[in-house]
Amino acid sequence: MDSQVLVALALSLVGGMSTSLGALFVIINQAPNLKMLGILQGFAAGLMLSISFLDLAHNAMNSIGFLKGNLWFFAGVIFFAVVANFIPEPTLAPVSDVKSKKKTGDEGGKDIMKKHRRQVLFSGIITAIGISLHNFPEGMAVFLGSIKGLRVGVNLALAIALHNIPEGVAVALPVYFATQSKWQAFKLATLSGFAEPLGVVIVAYLFPSSLSPEILEGLLASVGGVMAFLTLHEMLPLAFDYAGQKLAVKAVFFGMASMSASLYFLEISLPEEMSL
Repeated sequence: MDSQVLVALALSLVGGMSTSLGALFVIINQAPNLKMLGILQGFAAGLMLSISFLDLAHNAMNSIGFLKGNLWFFAGVIFFAVVANFIPEPTLAPVSDVKSKKKTGDEGGKDIMKKHRRQVLFSGIITAIGISLHNFPEGMAVFLGSIKGLRVGVNLALAIALHNIPEGVAVALPVYFATQSKWQAFKLATLSGFAEPLGVVIVAYLFPSSLSPEILEGLLASVGGVMAFLTLHEMLPLAFDYAGQKLAVKAVFFGMASMSASLYFLEISLPEEMSL
């Protein structure tokens, strides 16, 4: 394997594995209560919406044009809206119902809590997939940055590492709550970071001969559409149900602001001729 690819792989591992650090923040603490989970689900939804609208869709529109970017984006929305009709989902009961049934010792309370846990686990898996797809082009950027020079590659890898810590939290938290397993939460958050070194391998060996930049941007816009649909369809209802509308909305905007700031600092760490 080329030494330049090895350096890029090492740097991308530094950035990608920082999702594990985010997961550690989650698993060293006790599993959150439903209200805290709702707030953090809102925060994770804000991260996902920011990635979808302000990163993937925005970059696609700038690269391939407003019309094409929108067509690709809404193709992703429509595609997963159709797919979602075939995904069985447990229905959510209000949190107050869960608490009241727990107090009376009703077995139905346990059944409702199991449904809550399944829904939360599903949202955690959604977040892991979305963040993995978001991390993939970051691995490409690390490879291209390391070609420009080791200093650029190192700076970019460190910026991505800081950027990925809250993403690890967003993946690990719902998984930990749903499974009560620290190992499962840590494992899924860590796996979502492996998309970065995978991005290095793809761009180094497959990308030049197999996929045009325009198609890649279009596919990433579609990914943004899928993420936006999943966030609004799955994650926000959970946040509203567990934390209440006011707290959840505040958490969403805080998550969006955090990811926007992170994307900004990541962007300014790149040389002028490069962008994510």
